[in-house]
Amino acid sequence: MKMPKNVFEEVQKIMAKQLRVSADKIQMDTQIKRDLNADSLDILQLLLRIEDDYDIQIPEEELATFTTVGDVVKFLESL
Repeated sequence: MKMPKNVFEEVQKIMAKQLRVSADKIQMDTQIKRDLNADSLDILQLLLRIEDDYDIQIPEEELATFTTVGDVVKFLESL
């Protein structure tokens, strides 16, 4: 697994593409469900894409803690 230098920018690109929103709407404090209008299926697909891109497994107990973009970024940076 190779982490990019700027994890936030990579996550921002993935989320913008996956959720069909402008990347400039996505910041560290952006609420995934509320601000990006992501439903459960969107979030699942998003996390599967991140798992594939980073060649990782995100534990189910971690998934429940992801409410903001920053939560996802911090988790990836901790690996």
